[in-house]
Amino acid sequence: MLKNQLSRRKVMTVLASLTAGTSTWAAEPFPNKPIQLVFPFPPGGSLDPIFRTLAEAAGKELGQPVLLMHKPGAGGITGTAALAAMNESDGYTLAVMHNSVIRAPLVQKVTFDPLKDFTYLIGLFNLTTGICVAADSPWQNLGDLMADAKKRPGAISWGTVGAISINRIVAERLAKMAGTSFNMVPFKGGSEAFQALIGRHLDVYGDPGFGSQVRGGKARLLATFTNEPLKSYSGVPTIKAAGYDLTIDSPMGLVAPKNMPPAIVARLSAAFRKAATDPAYLNMLESFDMQANVISGEAYSAYAKVAFERDAKMLKDIGFKLE
Repeated sequence: MLKNQLSRRKVMTVLASLTAGTSTWAAEPFPNKPIQLVFPFPPGGSLDPIFRTLAEAAGKELGQPVLLMHKPGAGGITGTAALAAMNESDGYTLAVMHNSVIRAPLVQKVTFDPLKDFTYLIGLFNLTTGICVAADSPWQNLGDLMADAKKRPGAISWGTVGAISINRIVAERLAKMAGTSFNMVPFKGGSEAFQALIGRHLDVYGDPGFGSQVRGGKARLLATFTNEPLKSYSGVPTIKAAGYDLTIDSPMGLVAPKNMPPAIVARLSAAFRKAATDPAYLNMLESFDMQANVISGEAYSAYAKVAFERDAKMLKDIGFKLE
C-alpha cells in the first residue's frame, strides 16, 4: 500500500514538472527570434535608409534584430498586401503601410481589404512631396512649368512611383485646374525616377525624397504640396500659394496581419514608438525632408478609413474608372 502511494507521488511529481516546463515555454517573452519588416519598394531611394535606421533602433528595444526585407511590386502594394493573406499574426512579420495600399481597391482588383485585413501598429511620419525638375532644365519656377504645359498639353513627362499614387492623382488634378495635361510616367521607385530626371529622360518628378538631390545641386525644387513652405528651401512656394488649392496628406506607418494578440501589439507599438525618437532616425527624416508624426495604431486605422473615402472622391474628380 505504501509502495503504491509512493509510486503515485512520483508520477504526480513528474507530471507537475512537465506541466511547469510547458508553461514556462509557452510564456516565453516576445520576441524570441528575429522580426521581418517587409519593405514594399526596391532598394535605394529615400525610404530605404529611413526604415533601415528605424529597424535598427527598434531591434535594440526588442532585443532581437528587425530585418528589412525588400518585396517591391505594383507601386509598393505587393509586399504589404501579402500580409493580408497570412494566417498567423504572431508578431514576426510586419510591413510598411502607405496610402497606395489603402487606395488599392479603388484603382485595381485586389483580394484584400485594407480596412479589415491588417492590424495597424503605428503611424510614423508624413511624406513631403515636391515638384522637381533637373537643375539644368529650362523651367526656373512653377509658373514657367505651367505656362509651358499649357502651350504643349501632354508633351511634358511627369514621373510618379506607381501607376495610381496620390502624387499621380494630385498631378492630374493640377493639370486639370490649369487646363492642360502631362504625360504620366510610372516608375518602380524614387531612385530610378531621379536617375531619369537628372539624365533628362524625364521632365518632372512629383514625389517625396527630393532632399538630397536638390541640396546636391542635381535637381531644382519648384514647389511643394505642403500646407506651409519648407524652412529648408527659402523662396520655394507651396502649390497652394501658387494658386492651386492642392495639398498631399500621406503618412507612413507599420502594420501586421489581422487578429494580432493585444499583448504583442502593445509590445511592438511601444518598441517602435521609442525607436521613432532615436536621433539617427530623426536625422534621417530631416535629411529627406520627411515630417515626424507618430500616432497610435488606433488613430492610424481611423485615418485609413478617412483616406479611403477621400481618395474615392478624388479619383471620381479626375474621371478614373476601375476596369
